Amino acid sequence: MPTELPIACSLSASELPERLAEMADLGRAALIDAERSGTHATLRFRHGDDTRERLAAIVAAEARCCAFLDMTLHDGDALVLTISGPADAGPVLDELVSAFAGTPSR
Repeated sequence: MPTELPIACSLSASELPERLAEMADLGRAALIDAERSGTHATLRFRHGDDTRERLAAIVAAEARCCAFLDMTLHDGDALVLTISGPADAGPVLDELVSAFAGTPSR
């Protein structure tokens, strides 16, 4: 029987605002659009000098602190970041999309 990972972030109280600020900075520089539906979000970013590297670093960092999320980065006309998680992860998805979009999640 598969065991679901807990919906918990391992970032400290001081690390979380830094990570969200990093996402907001990248979003201001390159976010084209974001769509959120159910347990899935799709964010599209303009290609730039270091956009892919910054996104890849965020994906790797999030994989360590929020293992319950599935984050995938695809190249194409735009850089596409897909994020999905279990049904209970909705608030976390909202927070991530809001961070990249530069809008408060609350």
